[in-house]
Amino acid sequence: MSEWWTYRPEDFLLFSPRVYWRMFELQNAALWPLQALTLAAGILILLLVAWRPRSWARWLALLLAILWIFVGWSFLWNRYAPINWAAAYVAPAFAVQGILFLVAGFWLNGLAFGRRGLAGWTGYFLLAFALAGQPLLAPLQGRGWASSEVFGVAPDPTAIATLGLLLLARGRLVPLLLPIPVLWCFLSGITLHTMGEPQGWISHIALLLAVTAWISTIIRQRSSPSTP
Repeated sequence: MSEWWTYRPEDFLLFSPRVYWRMFELQNAALWPLQALTLAAGILILLLVAWRPRSWARWLALLLAILWIFVGWSFLWNRYAPINWAAAYVAPAFAVQGILFLVAGFWLNGLAFGRRGLAGWTGYFLLAFALAGQPLLAPLQGRGWASSEVFGVAPDPTAIATLGLLLLARGRLVPLLLPIPVLWCFLSGITLHTMGEPQGWISHIALLLAVTAWISTIIRQRSSPSTP
């Protein structure tokens, strides 16, 4: 029996890259044409946030709650968990994220949008990339459109879009909504890196941009003089 220190991270993978990307093909085929609706919902979110209507914040939180719960059930539980036992523990976290959006954003009306500066521009960039850029990665890497990751259907673009949206959000309950999207981007990036997939950098770069923008905002708020 080999000593434990001789194992590499890829030795613990229970699936190959081909099996991993095949999940997205099956997911897209089973749910088509739902992708058109979720992308339309994402574009609507982007437009409403750009207009900064506080009255729509509750309904945006409700929409995100539905999408997080749906992705957790349809993808993580039904497709990912059968090939990766860890996904069975992550799927409930997506449901928890949906519940947090319901409680913090919808019932308590604890969200508002309209942040500007570095955090605002970073938020718009991440949100736009999750909607338009993430689906393009599959054909750009030679996998074809069938395995594209779509917002509201696949977990990575849903988490990245959520990070972008939370960068644009204000409210005392925003910190409650951050840990699960952050953790997913971190874990997803590690999984892809372990498979040797360059796309793993996407989740980690998105996470790095979000953290940098948050830290910059906190520093600016603390350094600015308080108003009497």
